[in-house]
Amino acid sequence: MKQIDGFSKLTKAQKIAWLCDTYFPNIENAASFFEKYHNADTDLQKLHDEFIENTVSNYYLPFAVAPNFLINGRTYTVPMAIEESSVVAAASRAAKFWQSRGGFHTEVLSTEKTGHVHFFFYGEKTNLENFFNHIQPLMLAKAQPITANMEKRGGGITSLTLVDKTDALAHYYQLSATFETLDAMGANFINSCLESFAQTFREEAERDASIGDKYEIVMSILSNYVPNCLVRAKVQCPIEELEIAQLKGAEAAKKFVQALAIANADVYRATTHNKGIMNGIDSVILATGNDFRAIEAGAHAYAARSGQYKSLSAAWIEGDTFFFALELPLALGTVGGLTTLHPLVKTALEILEKPNARELMQIVACVGLAQNFSAVSSLISLGIQKGHMKMHLNNIFNQLGATEEEKRVLSSYFKDKTVTYNDVAEALKKIRKLEN
Repeated sequence: MKQIDGFSKLTKAQKIAWLCDTYFPNIENAASFFEKYHNADTDLQKLHDEFIENTVSNYYLPFAVAPNFLINGRTYTVPMAIEESSVVAAASRAAKFWQSRGGFHTEVLSTEKTGHVHFFFYGEKTNLENFFNHIQPLMLAKAQPITANMEKRGGGITSLTLVDKTDALAHYYQLSATFETLDAMGANFINSCLESFAQTFREEAERDASIGDKYEIVMSILSNYVPNCLVRAKVQCPIEELEIAQLKGAEAAKKFVQALAIANADVYRATTHNKGIMNGIDSVILATGNDFRAIEAGAHAYAARSGQYKSLSAAWIEGDTFFFALELPLALGTVGGLTTLHPLVKTALEILEKPNARELMQIVACVGLAQNFSAVSSLISLGIQKGHMKMHLNNIFNQLGATEEEKRVLSSYFKDKTVTYNDVAEALKKIRKLEN
């Protein structure tokens, strides 16, 4: 039976036993697959077990670093957690390229975050507006116990307004609030404030006959679309210094700008183009214990803000200078959550020399720009597969069960050849025939 009641109440050993009995009846000692990745440090394992519910093991990703990121005159070594071949190498290569050309220049444009109380109102709009104007100061006052500590640090609620959304959906309104959460991502803080606003709305509606029961609050939740929490990263160099494989100078700049124009003209290309940017961004987000799903959602929404999904990055030529830039929303935190719990997250922030949220926004944007530069450079010159498959070679070796000596021979053999899985498999067969 695959259905089970009360699974969350079982011990970890009982959960693993059920999984093994249910899904691995023909695999001897299937529990070892779960136990293999348990941490020998029981306190550390307990910490991991309590991050989420129904933990049965740990899931590991490689933790790497990309050095030589010169950002606003300061050099960083950037932690990255990702499984995809070539991402760290590509970011490192781009960082080295731009290090000798002035490095990355960044600017935080804004750090405002947003949340909403979503509700329907079936009465007269004027009555709702008058009611809101009356209770808005009270909403802020009643949220004071939640906001007090944030306000001491210079943050808090920055606005609270009533928004008419009836053009999009009949009877639909919002209480729209903006927040400054400083070095915290602030999700719990924002949601707590919003729920407080909703509760005050309910309490005061009972006292106002013009509102009464003419409303229905549906939900109170922050938005991961944060177009007013923006960062910009940029690189530039004289056109004559731009070198992309066999392309140099004006030809390299022209083809690069053309590639970006295509990403703005075609949604199919734009999607893959922006995915390449997020390869770099997500890996730093993961390494620093931030929410990569929120960042992905916000970035892709921002890419479509004009009504057409487009590139997050831009390339252009002014006079004799080539420019390449990236602008996107990044709601990040360096305090709270996993930043104070996960040992490798704390290590990552140490490597970055304990940045605040604004600094981390700038670092992350630079990695996204570096990743995009490497990807586009490969596409317009040698093609993406040659470099990618070279980096993927070790994965193929491991899939085929190659020995260290076989890996050495095969690496030498494929040094100047295009790599495919089948070609590697055939080459390995030949080596083993010779050995026998």
